[in-house]
Amino acid sequence: MLPLYKIKTPNNLDSDKNKYFKEKSKDSDRSDYFLCNIMVFIPLLRRRLKLIEIKYLILWICSLLFVIWIIESDIFSISECIRPIRKNGNAEKDLDFVRLNDNVKAEELNKFNEENSLYNSDKIYPYNRNTPLIFVGGVPRSGTTLMRAMLDAHPGVRCGEETRIIPRLIYMRNQWTNSKKENERLKNAGMSDDVIDSAVGAFILEVIVKHGKPAQHLCNKDPLVLRYSTYMKNVFPNSKYILMIRDGRATVHSIISRKVTITGFNLDSYRDCLIRWNNIIENMYAQCIEIGSENCMPVYYEQLVLHPEKTMRNILSFLNVSWNEAVLHHEKYIGDEISLSKVERSSDQVIKPVNLEALSSWVGKIPEDVVNQMGMIAPMLQKLGYDPYANPPNYGDPDEKIKENTFHIQQNKEYWREMAKKFSVHVKDGLN
Repeated sequence: MLPLYKIKTPNNLDSDKNKYFKEKSKDSDRSDYFLCNIMVFIPLLRRRLKLIEIKYLILWICSLLFVIWIIESDIFSISECIRPIRKNGNAEKDLDFVRLNDNVKAEELNKFNEENSLYNSDKIYPYNRNTPLIFVGGVPRSGTTLMRAMLDAHPGVRCGEETRIIPRLIYMRNQWTNSKKENERLKNAGMSDDVIDSAVGAFILEVIVKHGKPAQHLCNKDPLVLRYSTYMKNVFPNSKYILMIRDGRATVHSIISRKVTITGFNLDSYRDCLIRWNNIIENMYAQCIEIGSENCMPVYYEQLVLHPEKTMRNILSFLNVSWNEAVLHHEKYIGDEISLSKVERSSDQVIKPVNLEALSSWVGKIPEDVVNQMGMIAPMLQKLGYDPYANPPNYGDPDEKIKENTFHIQQNKEYWREMAKKFSVHVKDGLN
């Protein structure tokens, strides 16, 4: 039995507990006696509960202090403080784009200088304007699609199809700022160059990041972007540029024969197209030199085709991307890791392994009067190391593997033509 204590009651019972309980046992029934025991137990229970509450309070305070210590000591990375905000709903390519929670400490934001991240599976890829983006460009039909397909074969790189919107946006920006009248209006509205460039940079970044799958190294292939590489270098200071260079005669022949529409190009005139090619590549090459060899790398299409491994090793080293043999076998990943646009003119070509088919296909197709004046029409040919009067030029000897690839393609033309129909809407035009 529990020890008995003096109980205050409304009737002010005798303080002698023994006497009280003795009388109660005689004069009251057992229910009264039980009630008295309960009344004795209640104060004890209250005291014990108070002790338990104090213990739990102390434990809760210790836990809180422990959590604060963890946060202050940066044991958890900033990646623990993100939440998903968007999915694209594609079961095969389900992307989770995440934004930092509002409760992330300001010093963490400063430390990582990140606003956004994207993740795939358990990998998180932060991105902002300081992200080392890769831009692949050049005059259209200079091997930019082959270059991006080979990069896309690398498991850590994602380029994707041409967006077409990025060079147009930069062109619009130049129109705004180069017009004296429009520039004055913008400044009066508080739209300084910094404001515009910040908005343009944010737009371009979102397009590059979200138009394809997440990857450690993000890449964009819009050929004409390299007309603005000096500007882009200011917007994305850690970006790197690959300028694809190809014999202008081959480029122009491909543009005309494949009916590639480019602003300012008259597809009925080899002379006019060569002059346009000369002007564009001169501008791109000058800007590539201006931003420096550590930021821009000229890559000759002919050397990429003749010696793909040597060339790709140099390119990946320049981009600070680890070597991977997959870049030499891009054709194996077409339709899976590498997506192609059916409306791009090169899609039917890049489904094949690297080969020599397009190297000298232009020979004999250019009008004689243009051939005789080639050095004057396109002086950049000689500046870039091409012989303007050699038909065909000696580009060099290919690797043995490239010879084998070319032989295999020539022996299986019908197979590759049927494959091309799956990836391009232009095969019906009779293009090879």
